[in-house]
Amino acid sequence: MEKIRRFIEHVGAATILFLQTVLIAVKNPPKLKHIFKYMEEIGVTAAPLIAITGFFTGGVLVVETYPTFHKFNAEFLIGALVSLSLARELSPVLVALLVTARSGSAMAANIGTMRITEQIDALEVMAVNPLRYLIAPRLIAALIMVPALTILSYSSGLLGGYFVGTYLYSINPYLFVEKMKDLTELHDIFGGLYKSAAFSVVITVVACYFGYITKGGAEGVGRSTTTAVVVASVLILILDYFLTALIY
Repeated sequence: MEKIRRFIEHVGAATILFLQTVLIAVKNPPKLKHIFKYMEEIGVTAAPLIAITGFFTGGVLVVETYPTFHKFNAEFLIGALVSLSLARELSPVLVALLVTARSGSAMAANIGTMRITEQIDALEVMAVNPLRYLIAPRLIAALIMVPALTILSYSSGLLGGYFVGTYLYSINPYLFVEKMKDLTELHDIFGGLYKSAAFSVVITVVACYFGYITKGGAEGVGRSTTTAVVVASVLILILDYFLTALIY
């Protein structure tokens, strides 16, 4: 019962934190320079990692599926499979998990350190709203950059799939591209972007929440960071199922 009570308390507190942050962001938006700072941290510096990961994800899709498709002389459909798999599922989820591991952990550690060193208390004493200063710009930046990184992952994945399929497995380049275009609709791509936007909210709220409630010194910061990454990753995978069922 104690664990259930604590779980409900955490869900309620995180939801309240999110709603308060949205209200503050609408009524008194954070400064643009703070948003741009976190856009660089979350998105720009992660772009090479996302591009490399996406490229090899597209390539491995071809490697895994070619033997089966070859049995039915349907290799020309692999382009469509790569495109649909990346757009609907792999790019949004992989980007969200990578951003959680990279930026989510940094958010939790940064805010947790500010909490135990009483910097957040100092902000409140100076009449600076910590939610507007610390969480709102991160939330806005994540909402912009996570979908952008998903597009980058999708694009690089298509390049990886095309390279492996046409150069290593000698699939007809024209058929690879044409079937990909014929069977991929904008709805598939936008569905992935809707997912990534939802994932960005989960990552930011969970990471900032666990950082915000940190206690117990340096050990507490490590514990909060680990908890934030684990909880956000699990929530992303659970939410992915429900979003997929809802969108598609």
